[in-house]
Amino acid sequence: MKPPYDITPQILQRISSISMKLGEVNANYLNKQSPQLRKQNKIKTIHSSLSIEGNTLTEEQVSAVIDNKRVIGPQKDVLEVMNALKVYDSIAKLNPNSGKSFLSAHQLLMEGLVADAGNYRKQGVGIVQGSQVAHVAPPFENVPFLMEDLFDYLKNEDELTLIKSCVFHYEMEFIHPFIDGNGRMGRLWQTVILMREFPVFEFLPFETLIHKTQDAYYEALAMSDKAGKSTVFIEYMLGVIDQSLGELLDYNNRVMTDVERLAYFLQFNTAEFTRKDYMNVFKELSTSTASRDLLKGTELKLIERIGDKNTSRYRLL
Repeated sequence: MKPPYDITPQILQRISSISMKLGEVNANYLNKQSPQLRKQNKIKTIHSSLSIEGNTLTEEQVSAVIDNKRVIGPQKDVLEVMNALKVYDSIAKLNPNSGKSFLSAHQLLMEGLVADAGNYRKQGVGIVQGSQVAHVAPPFENVPFLMEDLFDYLKNEDELTLIKSCVFHYEMEFIHPFIDGNGRMGRLWQTVILMREFPVFEFLPFETLIHKTQDAYYEALAMSDKAGKSTVFIEYMLGVIDQSLGELLDYNNRVMTDVERLAYFLQFNTAEFTRKDYMNVFKELSTSTASRDLLKGTELKLIERIGDKNTSRYRLL
């Protein structure tokens, strides 16, 4: 059965806005994805998703964990980051329509944090806010069947992927299939679903906006629970996606720094190259600016210089 929701004018407007932005992203962005920006987006995604769940590590500490540096902090928080890194490093291999893939992702994400990582819960659960029970999840006996129905829904090709990703996120949170890790799995799996049709979502840290609007996130979940359908949550999540794409395009259209130009160039040029080769990619650069860029690259030990003056060539270190 198709989970219940309504198509509202706000949903239609946001889908239209997202579609236009995705067209611009696909035309101008994917081939410009620098390693530095990709890494930064991964850091932001992991930090934001775990912060929503109470992780106390800062963005700088998350970056240090990713770089295999020693971090002073709660062992549980460090382990959460390490587990999330494993999942996001293998995210392209996850199958959005597979319950088995879903459970394997939960096992990676929660390994060492809960005893039953990678398995649906075997007991009843509820969500308590303050002194009140905000949500009582369906009986644990129903979880496997409810999740199977939800994955069947994802295979419906008549539904828009943007809508399906939001519906899955909400319905999974309602079912609450795990003892712990439901929130981060809902946000992760929405990314996995979207990536199948729109590869840019691998690099789009929309969880940062969820983190910034955390009260609205939980309010949208609660209002959808009360209404018995996911309409409000779909409106909220499409708004988050639309705003995140807008910020991504603003970043992409700004003037690149010397380090960003070097990072972009070195993605596609691994053999020896000259200053002229560099200027053929960045045609707006003056000779002096190109020389300063390449000098910066040698100072940062990204490249080394061979030869002198007019015979100078460069190669990766």
